[in-house]
Amino acid sequence: MQHIQIDIISDVVCPWCYLGQKRLALALEEVKDSVAADIAWKPYQLEPNAPPEGFNTFDYLAKKIGGPERVRQSHEMLKGLGAEIGLPFALERAGILPNTLDAHRLLHWAGKIGPEIQDKVAHALFTANFVEGRNVGDDAVLADIAEACGMDRAEVERLLSTDTDRDTIKTEIANAQRMGVSGVPFFVIDGKYAITGAQGVDVFANALRQIAEMKAKA
Repeated sequence: MQHIQIDIISDVVCPWCYLGQKRLALALEEVKDSVAADIAWKPYQLEPNAPPEGFNTFDYLAKKIGGPERVRQSHEMLKGLGAEIGLPFALERAGILPNTLDAHRLLHWAGKIGPEIQDKVAHALFTANFVEGRNVGDDAVLADIAEACGMDRAEVERLLSTDTDRDTIKTEIANAQRMGVSGVPFFVIDGKYAITGAQGVDVFANALRQIAEMKAKA
């Protein structure tokens, strides 16, 4: 059994990140007899200049990708891809595209508690945004998620009211960009192998097997 470290660089309002992490999880299940992975979530912001109140998601996407019809087509494609692996995308509910800096701070604090809590928080943030249509830029929503995942709600509320770790998150994002990350999801394995984008389950599984074999020979 080979143990590997996987850093998932993502943004919680990126539908391809939601898709990619699920495909990775399915691949890890497929190779579980030979590979065990420790997962850490790392920050990235698709729209770091989003105001505190966020943007209207549909207006923002229409301007970005070429109009309302392109947005509709994109949503249909994502829903189809999600349905193939059991992800219940409800993109029409995600009406607000928020600034995700605070969501990344929450993930950072969850990571200090442990990888299992961080993983729970990451999945809860994706679900809140892409399934339940909740605003993951809202402190009350973040506090709800923290509490549901076993974190200390009062402490999270206190930290959110301060600037704690804002610079830490911005530095981590800048480091990722210097490393060459210009889009997400971006998966870094053992600090030296990269997989870009929401690849298929087979692509992930084959890459994990190859990396495990190289480690076994090293």
